[in-house]
Amino acid sequence: MEKIIIDGREFAGFAAATPNTKVLFILGGGGFLGCGYFSIETADKVGDAVAIVTGVKSFDDMLAAQVKLVSAAAAARGIRTGMTGREALLLLA
Repeated sequence: MEKIIIDGREFAGFAAATPNTKVLFILGGGGFLGCGYFSIETADKVGDAVAIVTGVKSFDDMLAAQVKLVSAAAAARGIRTGMTGREALLLLA
């Protein structure tokens, strides 16, 4: 786990290597920002607030990338496609 601080708020970043890639997500109190490995359909099924960014290889990439997919619960928190991962995480704090 890596501690990530944004505007004085603390988030937990997790990375797991697979044989072919790295799975990344950053956990906020109300949901998480995930890489393209995660499924919005599953997030919607279980009611989790999830924003997905793609083409990322690091936590810094995730914060700068544009959100591509948003679960219904994340949308209810004000998260929209096109905003940065950083902006989405602040709404998930």
